[in-house]
Amino acid sequence: MMFPYITLAEETEVTHSQLLSRNNQQEIEVHFERPTDDGFNEARCILPSYKWISQIGYTNDEVASFTQFLHNNAHLLFKYAETGGLKIA
Repeated sequence: MMFPYITLAEETEVTHSQLLSRNNQQEIEVHFERPTDDGFNEARCILPSYKWISQIGYTNDEVASFTQFLHNNAHLLFKYAETGGLKIA
C-alpha cells in the first residue's frame, strides 16, 4: 500500500510505502510521479539506502533534487510509514 505524502510545485506526487522488512532491515519505498501527455514520469527510491530503482522521464538534475528532498524528509517518511501514513485532521 502507498500513502500520499506531498504534491510538489511542478505537479509531482510523492507517495511512500509502509515499513518493509528486507534483509533484517526496515526500509520504505518512495515514489515520485508526474502526469504527462502520454502517461506519467516516475522515479522510485528505497530508503535508507537512497538507492534509485526506477527513473523514467525525470532528468538527472530532477532526481538529484529528489535525493536532497529525501535527505531532508526521511525522518518524517519513516515516521509516517510506521504509523500508516500522514494523518490530516
